[in-house]
Amino acid sequence: MTAPRLEPLPHGGDIDAARARYPDAPEPWIDLSTGINPHAYPVPEVTPGAWRHLPQSSAEHELLLAARRRYRVPLDANIVAAPGSQALIQIVPRLIDASEVAIVGPTYGEHAASWERCGHRVREVASIAEVGAARVIIVVNPDNPTGRIFSVEELSDLADELAVRDGLLVVDEAFADFAPGDASLASHLPTSAVLLRSFGKAYGLAGVRLGFAIAHERWCSPLRAEVGPWAVAGPALEIGKTALCDDVWLTAMAKTLTADCRRLDHLLQDAGLTIVGGTQLFRLAECARAPALAEVLGRAGILVRSFPHNRNWLRFGLPGGAQQWQRLEAVLQDFNRNA
Repeated sequence: MTAPRLEPLPHGGDIDAARARYPDAPEPWIDLSTGINPHAYPVPEVTPGAWRHLPQSSAEHELLLAARRRYRVPLDANIVAAPGSQALIQIVPRLIDASEVAIVGPTYGEHAASWERCGHRVREVASIAEVGAARVIIVVNPDNPTGRIFSVEELSDLADELAVRDGLLVVDEAFADFAPGDASLASHLPTSAVLLRSFGKAYGLAGVRLGFAIAHERWCSPLRAEVGPWAVAGPALEIGKTALCDDVWLTAMAKTLTADCRRLDHLLQDAGLTIVGGTQLFRLAECARAPALAEVLGRAGILVRSFPHNRNWLRFGLPGGAQQWQRLEAVLQDFNRNA
């Protein structure tokens, strides 16, 4: 059996490492490497008790009610809150005996690493048609970084097949909040599925560290035990509840992000890049000189996401204000002129 992967995986958002690599880059850095909404939800005032006391079950209950409504979770399913969806990605592999796991990819690398660390046999497949007899199947929907979307119907059919062999379908919906139509499996939740939702990406509050698992009680009960007591901080419970109940903000933000994506697509295409995928929170672009462009951007204090498995890909998050847009446009135009 292959030894479990213990070294940390590279991720976006590591501005400290970028500063060390490009010490002469202008400040402030523009982080376009994470796919986090640059238009953060306005943080409400947190009650003093949320800082001073252990998180209360009543506050968690109110958060979960807000999440149930926001994600349209049926009454026969439950929700577990955790300090970020990453924590859940690492916990879910503990819920099932060592099994064959198929991950539809290439996708977010922490899924494979987490299942491997728990002794599972992991393989990456290019499509659902290639999962074979795997007992566990992992799908990121929409995918990160391609933005590929799997329909509710094909995921439901896949879950039904897994149920026959006592299997598990894990669907990571971290980027589903602004996906077109109804891309979430939550309101049609099969008994053999666990859905993972990220709060911080859509609401631009990654530092809150809040995520949810949505599943039937068979999976939620052991998940709660693994997450443990007081897992979500009191301030996160209050902030999450308020934001998840704010439908007006979410509707307006969807329009803002659509316009931002259109603007970013034009900038990238004008610079000679080809848009090959993405979501409303990031765009995936292809360029034969992608490593050189990432280097130029880094020297200019702009961090984007590169991919070792495809050196022609770069993932761009959305700039967060006029100055960021202007700086990105200037670097892209200069790169295109010197191509």
